[in-house]
Amino acid sequence: MLAVEGLTCRFGTKAAVDNANYTIAPGAFVGVIGRSGAGKSTMLRMINRLAEPTAGRIMFDGLDVTALKGRELRQWRARSAMIFQQFNLVGRLDVLTNVLMGRLSGMPQWRSLTQMWPDEDRALAMSALEQFDMAQYASQRADQLSGGQQQRVAIARALVQQPDLILADEPIASLDPRNTRIVMDALLRINKHFGITVMCNLHSLDLARTYCDRLIGMSAGRVVFDGAPAQLTEHIARELYDLEADEVMGSTPIHAPVGARVPEYGAAAVA
Repeated sequence: MLAVEGLTCRFGTKAAVDNANYTIAPGAFVGVIGRSGAGKSTMLRMINRLAEPTAGRIMFDGLDVTALKGRELRQWRARSAMIFQQFNLVGRLDVLTNVLMGRLSGMPQWRSLTQMWPDEDRALAMSALEQFDMAQYASQRADQLSGGQQQRVAIARALVQQPDLILADEPIASLDPRNTRIVMDALLRINKHFGITVMCNLHSLDLARTYCDRLIGMSAGRVVFDGAPAQLTEHIARELYDLEADEVMGSTPIHAPVGARVPEYGAAAVA
């Protein structure tokens, strides 16, 4: 279980995250929602320790994440895989090598420097690519792929870390509606098939209601809503988003019931 206790992050006098408190059970798919600047990205980055908390602590199954340093911190970052808005792939490297980067934390330094990947790691990376219909692009440069394809490679890289938790920071912000659906289906597949907890920052309420079984709403750095998607009324949504409410409440035409299916992957999923 992930427990966030009084978590705060200040930049000067401004609190990007202010006294956040919540727990997340294993296997949940949690959407973190709110307008731009609400503190969503800072929240996820603190959990991964890419941003340092000013106060409070993060606990995971009895482990004090906020106290980790050195090798233990690197191990935690492998267990809490990040997926970024801009993919964070190395464009000049091939797809398979980009996915194998997810195995670096468990490799001796000499192997990481020479990139002499063990056969079992190569097999694991290829299996992850096959999960998302990307195995045929294994030898292709990452920067030759479409945005949706690159994000699926980034998700495969996160999967080979064999994480307990995936933190997805606006993973579909730069994608068109079709690739948005494909990427969100990929995250749902990881959550349902592998039982991996997913926390995903989302701007669209339509997407959040479709894919998530729980929503955490943030406004001005504070958690102001925490509950099931059905509990998020239009009134609460308008309080969360203010002037952006009309935009985010109808931004993506996806109307499947929450948790209705685990997507299958085939030719239709190839961007």
